Amino acid sequence: VQLVESGGGLVQAGGSLRLSCTASRSTFIINFMGWYRQVPGKQRELVAGITSGGITNYADSVKGRFTISRDNTKATVYLQMNSLKPEDTAVYYCKVPFGITDYWGQGTQVTVSS
Repeated sequence: VQLVESGGGLVQAGGSLRLSCTASRSTFIINFMGWYRQVPGKQRELVAGITSGGITNYADSVKGRFTISRDNTKATVYLQMNSLKPEDTAVYYCKVPFGITDYWGQGTQVTVSS
């Protein structure tokens, strides 16, 4: 299974980015798909998650600014990030479980300048 991420980059504070994560296998039966982020020296943290039924959850720090969505016909999960802040700067990873194994994307750098 491969997860390919795209959409990261450099943006000014207040700007927007949309991350995409496409799986090499169907995601129709996958319950929970999530986006995480990590900065050097800190643990990877859950940013947003979405269930197969469309129920979403967000870290408090991104509520109201980020939106997670999924398109199972494209085996893709998205993260729309608006009103970006410098503290959102991190490497962002998607995680999708297939069977008993969690698969991670390669990571995409998001840098928000002040």
